[in-house]
Amino acid sequence: MVTGVATRAWPLVARARVTEGYVTQPVIMAAARGAGGRLRTYAAIDFEGATLRRGEITPGGYGEGYVDRRHPHTWVHEVMAGVAAQAGQLRWSLFGGKGFVPFGSDDPMMRPFVKYPVNHHLSQLLERAMVTAAVRAGGFTFEGSRFNGDEPEGTGDWPNADRHLDSWSARTSFAPSPAVELSASVARVRSPEDAGGFGLDHHKRHAAVRFRRPSGVLRYALIELSRTGEFAGGREAYAFRSALAEGEAHFARGALALRVERTDRPEEQRAATPYRSIRPLLDFGILGITRWDVVTAHAEGRAVSLLRLRARPFVEAAHHRAKARLRPTAIDPAEWYGSTRIWMLSAGVRLDAGVMRPRMGFYGGAP
Repeated sequence: MVTGVATRAWPLVARARVTEGYVTQPVIMAAARGAGGRLRTYAAIDFEGATLRRGEITPGGYGEGYVDRRHPHTWVHEVMAGVAAQAGQLRWSLFGGKGFVPFGSDDPMMRPFVKYPVNHHLSQLLERAMVTAAVRAGGFTFEGSRFNGDEPEGTGDWPNADRHLDSWSARTSFAPSPAVELSASVARVRSPEDAGGFGLDHHKRHAAVRFRRPSGVLRYALIELSRTGEFAGGREAYAFRSALAEGEAHFARGALALRVERTDRPEEQRAATPYRSIRPLLDFGILGITRWDVVTAHAEGRAVSLLRLRARPFVEAAHHRAKARLRPTAIDPAEWYGSTRIWMLSAGVRLDAGVMRPRMGFYGGAP
């Protein structure tokens, strides 16, 4: 899969109007099974290290040293191997490798929108060295993992060997019907933003209701709540919250999707460019907390076959409202951007071929 997109956003830093084009989400995914389906492997190679080195303009976005730009993911986005088996109504699995921690909601790359939500680092944990187990009985699924807390420090970075699976997560979900899933998850992440282990620890919680079906007008919907507390020595120093609702409807000529989000973002010391922050953080302080209210609308045309590719043109528009949650603050959106309201327009085409994986990060015994 790969997406070509042109984006115009205004106003950004110092009232600038920014127009840029990207090749985003260029990913090759593969899966294999053996021994009657019991042995399984999953892999995803992401080429954003070549196409998104400067990051992709996304007002409100942050993480791994990028601010108002979505960071590129690592070359090895996922490589997991394990065993899955079934005994009567009980399904279980055990996997290890580098992948998606059982916490939160689906990877935004597999959802209707091209631009990532602000809450990406509050509601997902990905690209971690991990061991994960899952058990499913009836409509209930239980997942648990031990994983490396350190976030990648670059697109070629691998999890640090000396972190020794120092973090954990657990997720439980219930599917009362094939179309509906309720989930709740928790995670304790050791010093994600300082690879040496000297940063704040994150205590994360997430709850969601997800709807998906293969036909009908309304095909997909998600409502999620997430909270991340940053702790130093057992004391909570900061707390960041997010609420998000999104859905997609299909029609004869295409699809329409809408997302509404409210998410808190930490404001960190900027580097030489205002779109990057200093890593690792120089101290445990932040410059402020900004609350982002974002409404995003996405319209997509019907898929058109092009040789062996499926091409889907799209347009996407977003309105952002940024407001300082704490005062006094060193970064006031009204002064930093020149306005508390930011617009973003994007247009492009999605291309994919082969059998697309509907979800990522659910291994073996999980849905």
